[in-house]
Amino acid sequence: MQARTMTNPEIVDKVIKIAREQFGVQDDLEVTAQSTFVDDIGADDLAIREFVLALEEAFGIEIEDKKVESISTVGQAAEVIEELLK
Repeated sequence: MQARTMTNPEIVDKVIKIAREQFGVQDDLEVTAQSTFVDDIGADDLAIREFVLALEEAFGIEIEDKKVESISTVGQAAEVIEELLK
């Protein structure tokens, strides 16, 4: 039996939840699909690498290094994940 495909909004919500946990984002800081990891959330390169590992584990995927380099927002992460889940 094939697992149900997640919708983009569901993926975005899950990415936001993981970002909040991984980066220790305060509850009062709004995180949206447009939020950038460096400027809005304040993540450094090491934190972003750990975040990608958490995403890979949570979604059961593997994100290539060149794709990781192109991800700067929550929405971009969700798009890459959505593509890999197809």
